[in-house]
Amino acid sequence: MTSPIDLQIHSAFSNASRIVLVSHIRPDQDAIGSLLGLGAALEKAGKQVQMVLSDSIAVGMRFLEGADKVKHAAEEPFDLFVSLDCSDTKRLGNALPAGAMVDINIDHHLSNLNFGRINLVEPENVATSAVIAEHLTDWGLEIDPSVAAALLMGILGDSLGFRTSNTTAATLRLAADLIDYGINLSDIYTRTLVTRSFQAVKYWGMGLQNLSKKGRVIYTSLSLEDRKNAAYPGNDDADLINILSTVNNADVAIMFVEQGRDKVKVSWRAVPGIDISKLAVSFGGGGHPAASGAEITGSLSDVKEKVLSATINYLKKSDN
Repeated sequence: MTSPIDLQIHSAFSNASRIVLVSHIRPDQDAIGSLLGLGAALEKAGKQVQMVLSDSIAVGMRFLEGADKVKHAAEEPFDLFVSLDCSDTKRLGNALPAGAMVDINIDHHLSNLNFGRINLVEPENVATSAVIAEHLTDWGLEIDPSVAAALLMGILGDSLGFRTSNTTAATLRLAADLIDYGINLSDIYTRTLVTRSFQAVKYWGMGLQNLSKKGRVIYTSLSLEDRKNAAYPGNDDADLINILSTVNNADVAIMFVEQGRDKVKVSWRAVPGIDISKLAVSFGGGGHPAASGAEITGSLSDVKEKVLSATINYLKKSDN
């Protein structure tokens, strides 16, 4: 049975001709997969679609159909504004025009602020791409190979290749359904999770040189100078945090990435049983129990000291 929220979204899509889709800064696979997947489905339904990201798509994720259509700013006029995979409007960056309201908010982050006129937020789901894949036909939209490829990339990215604790049998069945559209799982998996650019791996090397451990916390940092020396084009950590999270005998991994203008992007990863999202929220961020982040004002050294101290104290309190 179609839910009331699905009926509202179906009506909104049906009545709109010009639709803007946006996702968060430093877009990951789920952000990009959600954007391109829903965008392709809406275009197939005859809608004029603007797909907008404040930051560029990483080179390794530009293989999907429609990636070349993504803009950095929305253009008037539009009838409907849709946010994807984003817990609050601040993380939309410049993709949200001044004074614009979010009509539909589709997400799976526990920390989502329900900022849309219509909110479809499923914290238990493995990815926003999975939310879209499960509801798409209820919105009167169709899945074709280009839609399926994008959504599968998003699911693979946020589940780390079906390895996260919220991956279920339903997740695997959903992925199988998408593969049935003629998608090459091996190719998508390799492009999404395995291959890296030379610059990204060089960037990793600089972060690994700075690797440290303090009690149950493993951490490292990447400075603007590191980024420059590696010629890495992004302002993220090139997924190094997910390498740190595989290290034995560490309950929490932290990645500090200098952003410039006295800003530092902090990413946390935690073992099952530790909800790190509450700590991220205390720093103005959010995310999932096992994977969260925040952008914090301050120098790289000051933010590291503050966050490490807070994380160690948080773990001590969690034990009590």
